[in-house]
Amino acid sequence: MSRLGLLMGCCLLGIAEPKTFSSYFDDQIQSNHLQDLHGHGLIEDASLKVPELVRKYGYPVEVYEVTTRDDYILTMHRIPHGKDRHNTAGAQRPVVFMMHGILSSSADWVVMGPGKGLAYILAEEGFDVWLGNARGNRYSRSHRSLDPDEAGFWEFSWDEIGNIDVPTMIDHALAQTGKQQLHYIGHSQGTTSFFVMLSLQPQYNYKIISMNALAPVAYMTHSGPILLRAAAPFSNILNRLFTLIGINEVLPNSRMLREAGEQLCRDGATTQDLCDLAMFIVGWNSEQFNKTMVPVQLGHIPAGASARQLAHYGQNMRSKQFSRFHHSYLKNILIYGTIEAPLYDLSNIRAPVHLHYAAADIFTHIDDVNKLQFHIGGSAQIIRVPLESFNHFDFLWGIDAKTLVYDKVIDIMKSYDQIHEA
Repeated sequence: MSRLGLLMGCCLLGIAEPKTFSSYFDDQIQSNHLQDLHGHGLIEDASLKVPELVRKYGYPVEVYEVTTRDDYILTMHRIPHGKDRHNTAGAQRPVVFMMHGILSSSADWVVMGPGKGLAYILAEEGFDVWLGNARGNRYSRSHRSLDPDEAGFWEFSWDEIGNIDVPTMIDHALAQTGKQQLHYIGHSQGTTSFFVMLSLQPQYNYKIISMNALAPVAYMTHSGPILLRAAAPFSNILNRLFTLIGINEVLPNSRMLREAGEQLCRDGATTQDLCDLAMFIVGWNSEQFNKTMVPVQLGHIPAGASARQLAHYGQNMRSKQFSRFHHSYLKNILIYGTIEAPLYDLSNIRAPVHLHYAAADIFTHIDDVNKLQFHIGGSAQIIRVPLESFNHFDFLWGIDAKTLVYDKVIDIMKSYDQIHEA
């Protein structure tokens, strides 16, 4: 899930009147007479890709490409050690794999900068940090035979991401580090894909030391913004319609949107408050919202996804189940051997899972989290963020995310590492 209201509004405005929009940018720059939009290089962060961004702040970074069994080429980013602490190259460290949400990328974990971005914090705490990128986002738009301009490239949902992409990247991280197990941290769809993986491939339980699910999304009976819930009953129809008219990808990374963020949402812009108001669509927490960072975030978010990923969530909302993607009755029989899309078998999940949820998160209602915990086969602990106004995106960008969430996550992971060392 992402800042859909602001993003779609900017995109629609840009598509409808590109010349007027561009002229408005020029007027804004002239009226504010700013040489540097922020005065401290933040605008540059919006245009840098993840490896460049990490290097800018003095951290080591490595880039890997892995190929899935169905020929998608995925990019992984690695921060092998810290800059100020735990900074000895080549030292043995516990491995943590991090998976982003829908319409996002590995940038989620670094965009807020050192001391704020969870990837940097984990590196300084002594972890070997691996950042995944799902098929179809800006870093994983390659395939051995298909092109992103072809409809066939986009014939996937988060079922394939969980069943194929995540295991492939986990195996690569373990092979490169010589480890047998790692920690897993996911946000939103990054948690969904984990539940998919272990439901369909329970052998991966043995490769997981611990799983920390930030804003866990599986059941969505009570969750989701009003617009998404309203569209859920028509998800199959909309998916077929989008396919017919050639809409296979939704909200790819956009230079136009980045420039819109730089001009409309920067400090000093008369339109900055409009960017704040747009947050009401997905849940706005003024207490945790750092408006200065919005232009940077819009340089990295959205990062692209398939229309089928959104349709799959809509199907689960409608059915009130956690099930595989429903194609058609005939195709379901060919793929699954059943008329209906089968339910994910959450009882197969035996690795220790920690479900971090927030009371104000419209994507993870407590009743849905409780249902998830009940169906997980192993140990699943529910942890409520101790701030009533904390919401879905505060897990990534909240001003106090470190003290409210990350410190707890690190304590949990280190407690398991102590057990393994004993």
